[in-house]
Amino acid sequence: MLRATILRRLRSGCQAESVPGDHSDDGDHELDYRFTLANERTFLAWIRTSLALLAGGIALRAVVEPFGVRGVRTTLAVTAVASSFALAVASYVRWMQIDRAMRRGEPLPHPMAVPVVATVIAVMAGVAAVFLVVR
Repeated sequence: MLRATILRRLRSGCQAESVPGDHSDDGDHELDYRFTLANERTFLAWIRTSLALLAGGIALRAVVEPFGVRGVRTTLAVTAVASSFALAVASYVRWMQIDRAMRRGEPLPHPMAVPVVATVIAVMAGVAAVFLVVR
């Protein structure tokens, strides 16, 4: 019987369902733990990306030789570290927004950080590539 219930949920698209009887007075309710854990895994993936940007920025400033143009290395390093900070904050905010939306049965908010992070990393990679070639 449990297996049939799990298969039915998987076939139905795995909608976020509440746990029966766990409703609070403010309209929020306890979700199926799988959705809460999936949200947490996504948060942790964003935090890993933030840590990679932090480590990359520090390594860029401390280990990489200066580029031919003065200030490029420092600018890239500061951009990476600042992006790391912004992404860490954005990932926490996003985790809270998704948790709140799931508990209230609302549509999930669009991920605003995704295009920003992709653009920042693409620009940083492009600048670094240009200066590595010019070197």
